[in-house]
This record gives sequence, structure tokens and C-alpha cells, in this order.
Amino acid sequence: MIWVLICLLVLGVAAAPYAAERRRLVMDDTARADAPGAFIDLKHGRTHYRYFGPQSAPLAVCVHGLTTPSFVFEALAEGLVAKGYRVLVYDHYGRGFSDRPTAAQDREFFVSHLDELLNALGEHEKFLLIGYSMGGAVAAAYTAAFPQRVQQLMLLAPAGMGHELGTLAKFIRMVPAIGDWLFMAGYGRSHRKGTEKERALRSAVPFVVDRQQRELQYRGFLPAVLSSLRHGLRTRAKSDHETIQAAGSKVLAVWGAEDDVIPLSCKEKLARWNPEATQVVVPDVGHSLPYTQPEAVLDVVP
Repeated sequence: MIWVLICLLVLGVAAAPYAAERRRLVMDDTARADAPGAFIDLKHGRTHYRYFGPQSAPLAVCVHGLTTPSFVFEALAEGLVAKGYRVLVYDHYGRGFSDRPTAAQDREFFVSHLDELLNALGEHEKFLLIGYSMGGAVAAAYTAAFPQRVQQLMLLAPAGMGHELGTLAKFIRMVPAIGDWLFMAGYGRSHRKGTEKERALRSAVPFVVDRQQRELQYRGFLPAVLSSLRHGLRTRAKSDHETIQAAGSKVLAVWGAEDDVIPLSCKEKLARWNPEATQVVVPDVGHSLPYTQPEAVLDVVP
């Protein structure tokens, strides 16, 4: 009898993170009722997007990172409009108001999503492409694949050149099943703790911490982040940046001097991969460039 109880206890513990995931809210029409912007149905599901600025202005496209959806660009988008741009932001699948497909979120997944969105919206002219954090790796991959579409690539604390995952995160990324369970059981707590550290920071995006933590309420967010860690952020972006350099595409990279997510040492790696890239370091700021220091970013926007 004792062994039966032990087995039931083990099964209960094993199933708990997945049961919790099933209890989370579904991203449906009710959840999207207060969403700004618009939606479009694409290959992998419904995508949330939003335009800022006049239709006649040149386009800037902003690609967000691993966990914080497109609202991370709200202040930056308004500043770009003031500089004469029309701005498009969108939510990756699994984040914000977009759908939650189960496909592996690898390099091709992100590049095809962006390309499909642009084509569906009728955006065929050259544009300024801005990528933040993981979005920097996505933007670089897109530019390498479609250099003729990108007027200039602007990278904000970009991933793809090395990032500080920590021992446990590396184990989770490399080991299926057990890693999945550890992630589903513990990442929510880690996400809240990490975002809570920024609550005291001045933010140009209202309620940014609360909105980041709100992502945990919805089913599909955790699996999307895990899939991106395991696939999209697993490979280095060296070949993409070398392709960009060979194509002669203009690149501007902006780094936070105190970034503990994408270390400043990555600046030197980008310099080796693309010696033609222009690089700027913003002092006294961490990984939160778009929402805590949008003015510093806007100062160097072409």
C-alpha cells in the first residue's frame, strides 16, 4: 500500500506543472478584447500587430525579445514617429495577444513569421529593422535572408552572440523531458523575480513589470519561451552577421553598459563578425534599453 501511495505522490508531483498550465487562461477573443492594434491570420495562427504614425512615412519594424511582447516598444515607437517614421510592432507567437502554436520556435520559424506578416500587410518597400534582445537575433537572421528588404539593421542588446543563461537554464535547454519539467515548474517564479527587480526603475512604458508578469496567466507562454530557448537561441548568429557584412547592409548596435543578460563582451564579438557595424554603448543601463532609456536609443536612430 505504501508503494502505491508513493507512486501516486510521484505522479502527482510530475503532473502538477502541466496541470497548472492547463488551468491558465486561453488567448481567445475574450482575452483580446482590450488589445490595441489589429490581428491577421497567418500560417501558424492569429498574429497581433500595431501601427504607429502616418501611412506616408518610411517604415520601421520592431521585433521584440524572448519574454516581453511588443508593448516593450511603445515609448520607442512614439519617439520614432516624432522622428518621421511609421512604426510596425507585432507579437511573436506565444506572447502578447498572438496565438500559441506548438511548432518549434527556431530561426526559420521567426524569419518566416516576420516575412509572412510583412507580405500579408503589403509592406514591400525597404525599411528600418529594429531587433531587441532575442529579436536582435531574429532581425539579423531576417536581414541575412532578405538583405534587399532592409534599409538598415538596428540591434538593441542583441542575442545571438552569447548570453548568460546560468547552469540550470543550460541543463533545461539541453535535456528534454526532465528539463521540460524543471522549466514548467520553476520558470514562472524566476520570471516574476527577474521582472520584479526592475520595478524601481524609471520606465517610459507604463506598468511594464505588471504587463510582463501578466504573460504568465496565459496558456502557451511558458512552452513558447522554452521552445525559443531550446531552438531559436541555441545557435550563434555568426553566419548571419558575416552574410550581412558581405552584403554591405548597414548595421547599428546599441548596448547597455550594465547588461547582465547580454554581456557587453558581445560587442567585441560583433566587431569581429562584422567590422563595418557601428556600435554605441549607453552608460548606466542594463538590458532594459527600449523602455528605460528610449531617448538614448532615439538619439542614434538614423
